[in-house]
Amino acid sequence: MGKALGWIDSHCHLTCADLIEEAQGIRQRALEAGVVRMMIVCCRLEEAEAALKMKAEDARFDVAVGFHPSDLRDFTEEDWHKLETLVYNENVTAIGEIGLDYYWDKDNHPEQQAAFIRQIELANRVNKPILVHSRDAIADTFAILCDHPAVRRGIIHCFSSSREMAREFVKLGYTIGLGGPVTFKNAKTPKEVAADVDLNYLQIETDCPYLTPVPYRGKRNEPMYLPLTAQTILELRGIDEEALKQQLWDNYQALFHPQDEL
Repeated sequence: MGKALGWIDSHCHLTCADLIEEAQGIRQRALEAGVVRMMIVCCRLEEAEAALKMKAEDARFDVAVGFHPSDLRDFTEEDWHKLETLVYNENVTAIGEIGLDYYWDKDNHPEQQAAFIRQIELANRVNKPILVHSRDAIADTFAILCDHPAVRRGIIHCFSSSREMAREFVKLGYTIGLGGPVTFKNAKTPKEVAADVDLNYLQIETDCPYLTPVPYRGKRNEPMYLPLTAQTILELRGIDEEALKQQLWDNYQALFHPQDEL
C-alpha cells in the first residue's frame, strides 16, 4: 500500500438533503483539515446520482449506495430493480448503508432482515463490500452475517456494541467503524472498543451530518471534524498520529481498493 495522504472519512452523507447544497464548501473545509478521501453513503437513488456526479468530478470521493432499514417502506419493487442495476456501476465502491434498525421500527423486523439479506446477496453478485447499520439489533445482525456472509466483508458502521462483540465481528473479517461518540465524555463502551479493537480492522467516520464529536456536539457534523475522533483514539491507544493515519489508510485501501495504489 502507498503512503497515507491524510485522513479518510469512511462514512459521510454528503448528498443528503441537509448537505447537498453545501457539498463543495464542505469538501474544501475537509481538505483544509487533512481529510483527503470521503466515502459518500447514499440511502436513496437520487442521492446516488448526485454522488456519482461528484465522484466523476473528483476521484477523492467514493460512493456507496443501499437501502437503509428505516426507509424500507418508501421503496417499491421498481426501486429495488433500479438499485440492482446501479450497483454494477464501476464507480459504486460499496453497498450500504444496509442492515437492521430496531430502535425506530418495532413491527417490521422480518422485512428488515429479508432486505438486509437481499442486499448482501446483491453485494456478493457484484463483488463489493458492505456498510452495515445496526441499532438495537446487534445479535440479529451478527447472526445474519454468520449465515449470509458478505464475500468482500465490509464495515460495521458507527459501532455501538461491546468490545466483546467487536472482537466477534473482527473474527468474521469485518471492520469496526467508529465516529463522534468516541469523543463523548461518558461514552464508556465506545472508548473501550476504540482502545481494544485490532487496528487492522478499524476505520473512523463522521456519519455527517449526525453524531458530531466534542466540542461541537449538538451542531451539524462535517468531515472536517474527523480529526477530533482520530485524536481521541490516539489518546486511548497511546500511538503516533502518522502510524494511525497509515494504518487506517492501508485498511481502507485493502477493503475498498485492493488493486489500486491511490
